[in-house]
Amino acid sequence: MPFQKPYFRRLLLLLTFIFCASLGAHAQKTREQLEREKSENQNKIKEIQSILRQTASQKNVNLGQLKALNQQINTYKKQIDLLSDDLDLLNKELRVLEKKRQTLDSSLAKLKTEYGHMIYEASKRNVYFNQLVFLFSSGTFNQFVLRYKYLKQYTEARQGQVKEMEIVQDRLMAERRRITVKQDQQKTVLNTRVTENTKLEGLKTKQNEVIQELSQKEVELRKQIAENKRATDLLEANIRRIAERERRERIERERREREEREARRKAERERLARENAEREKKGEAAVVAEPEEEAPVTSGGMSEEETTLASSFTASQNRLPWPVKGFVSGHFGQRPHAVLKGVMVDNLGVDIQTTAGEPVRSVYDGVVLDVTEMPGMGNVVAIQHGNYMTIYAKMNGVTVRAGQKVKARENIGRVATDSDGTSELQFQIWKNTSRLNPESWLIHR
Repeated sequence: MPFQKPYFRRLLLLLTFIFCASLGAHAQKTREQLEREKSENQNKIKEIQSILRQTASQKNVNLGQLKALNQQINTYKKQIDLLSDDLDLLNKELRVLEKKRQTLDSSLAKLKTEYGHMIYEASKRNVYFNQLVFLFSSGTFNQFVLRYKYLKQYTEARQGQVKEMEIVQDRLMAERRRITVKQDQQKTVLNTRVTENTKLEGLKTKQNEVIQELSQKEVELRKQIAENKRATDLLEANIRRIAERERRERIERERREREEREARRKAERERLARENAEREKKGEAAVVAEPEEEAPVTSGGMSEEETTLASSFTASQNRLPWPVKGFVSGHFGQRPHAVLKGVMVDNLGVDIQTTAGEPVRSVYDGVVLDVTEMPGMGNVVAIQHGNYMTIYAKMNGVTVRAGQKVKARENIGRVATDSDGTSELQFQIWKNTSRLNPESWLIHR
């Protein structure tokens, strides 16, 4: 079987291409993910830039400006990390492409060597005998057929070898072009990373300047902390009042429902007693005298609709939409003050800094429990979701009223802007009278 070797080699070459292609597919998946993350982070950079421009337009530096600078620095750091990941990925892709190129180079060299041997052998045979003489010198017809098949197979093998070389040559040129493209991408990413580093250093310089200037306003900052504390305490007291009111109403609903169930059961017992008395007079057997226990229609004082809503809200953890565009400028719980050393501030929820007049949306279906205006907190909206509550403070232009049903992502008002030019929504999540960390409920951005 003298002409099967090229076919085995073609199979080996095909398997090599399949292996390399699978590596490329894996890299492509990572590439798509990386490009998506870069794009999302770039959008965050643009979003924070607009917020930073708003706070920086004020004559005096303020905490809002510092928070926006801190967030912008974090997004630039992430972008530089993503660009570094991009360079690592490009290096891996180039190594895969180079390996494929080397495989193709080696395959092409072997094909050319084998083809040279075939041409050499053919030239020797042409010297010693003519193909027609070779055929017609056959001793039998069967020998003639075998010689004919041999010559046909030999010719097809030579033609196949030429086609194979052309295919490998085309693939080799394509891989070389891809390598050139990747190298150009590498240069672009390197230049971009240098540019982003320069911007980052500029932001850090500005950050230090703002911190130094704010540090000289300790008296003013401490006064601001005290005012915020009073406003926060007032807000918390109002929320607990609302939560307690709802708790009492649920207890009252449950009591009324229990009394109504007992009244219905008592009436049913009395009816059965009368029926049994009548049956006894007639000499008939008595019916069952104890009515079945009714299942309660509420759970913990909540209606069936409220129970269903609370259950679906619970299942939405880590998937709630953001109430407003922007970034978390104040995290949940006790945190060190951004400027004053040794000073802790407590946050009942999260602060989300955004641009002036940005619309605020409900994060889930629910019923508006309360709309009020409070010192230091502007307009405050409380929305009930079963035994959960979401709170939206530091708003203006509220468009909902108490008792109104709202849908998820429905506009309920706009973010207010304070005297420093900072537009910041205070967002909270409560379950009964316990406050929860909103960052563990909102979808990751």
